[in-house]
Amino acid sequence: MIGKWEHPGGKLREQGAGSLTDAELLAILISTGIPGKPAGGIAEEILERFGSLEGLANQPLERLLEVKGLSDVKIIRIAAAFELALRLAGHKGGLPR
Repeated sequence: MIGKWEHPGGKLREQGAGSLTDAELLAILISTGIPGKPAGGIAEEILERFGSLEGLANQPLERLLEVKGLSDVKIIRIAAAFELALRLAGHKGGLPR
């Protein structure tokens, strides 16, 4: 359990996206874990392995398959989120709040 929320999506809904850690945001994209390893645990392992979100963004998608619990679908979600962020960062209006 993450705080009083079962999943960080509840925290995002109640406190806003800015209140979430990088691992919690990744856990939302990952959605579900595997037996013995929740989505939050997978997210934490990703950040430990690659050092940061920036380190993760610079990895070829094939490297992400080395993380137990990441499937093609989950990796595609993460890649799409990074692409959306890049596109929004290039837009002068910035990220919507």
